[in-house]
Amino acid sequence: MTIWELDFYSRPVLDEAGKKRWEILIQEAPLSPLQPVGELFRYAEWCAGSEVNSQRLMDAIRKAIATSGQPPEKIRFFRRAMNNMITKACQDLGIPCRLSRRTVSLAQWLEQRQADVYPLEPGYEDGSTPSVQYPPEAAQPLPDALRGDRWALVSLQARDFADWNEWSIGFGEGFSPEALGLLPEDPVPGLLVYSSRALPLAGWLSGLDLAALTWDAAASQLLLETGGSERWILASLTQPTLQAEAERFDQARQAARGVHFLAVQSSPESEEFAGFWLMQSLELG
Repeated sequence: MTIWELDFYSRPVLDEAGKKRWEILIQEAPLSPLQPVGELFRYAEWCAGSEVNSQRLMDAIRKAIATSGQPPEKIRFFRRAMNNMITKACQDLGIPCRLSRRTVSLAQWLEQRQADVYPLEPGYEDGSTPSVQYPPEAAQPLPDALRGDRWALVSLQARDFADWNEWSIGFGEGFSPEALGLLPEDPVPGLLVYSSRALPLAGWLSGLDLAALTWDAAASQLLLETGGSERWILASLTQPTLQAEAERFDQARQAARGVHFLAVQSSPESEEFAGFWLMQSLELG
């Protein structure tokens, strides 16, 4: 499977008329921690503000496909303000697309370009170009049939993901924690969900574009964030000991540059994962 992460938005660079220049970025998403970052496909193209439309984006996607040699099976994008335009371009090309906060590689590339590329462009204006911010959606409960029987907050080291190809995983997606700046010995926190219906649960989760696990201290809820804005209640924690455990998880997630994971198994004794996803909490805008 090939998944692309896409951004089409204005940059902190002005053209000769004093108008913001726009840019189309396409970044291949890693599917495993062992996929070399240098081998992932990238495509960048500047665009005048007067050319911002779905046809212009379609032309750029066609060029990217010709350059890469194959079309993606899915495109993810995080800017809700561009939802209609990106969705139309992808639909007209027959490529499934989804508003998603699971755009780790694209976010890293944007950060790098903000530091090393845009400041060198004529007309650069210091500062970022944030998109429209939307309030978070209310968290909704998971369907009863998809709740785990038990769960546990656990931890691995960044180096442990070097054995990813040796793991038995039904559904999953990952990236290299070390490529994001973690040291081999740095702890990566995660949540293990045990379920007698582990495979159906993992299959359902695989279609959601898992973005992050977060702890809502005010509501005492452990949440799963998916897609562009959805939030699901994994657990409501009323016991102080469990709340303290969730707080430690949240602190460990922040210390690990937002990197963490969600795994699904049939039981603690199982050596197989019905599902395993590495995630990174991102501040997207």
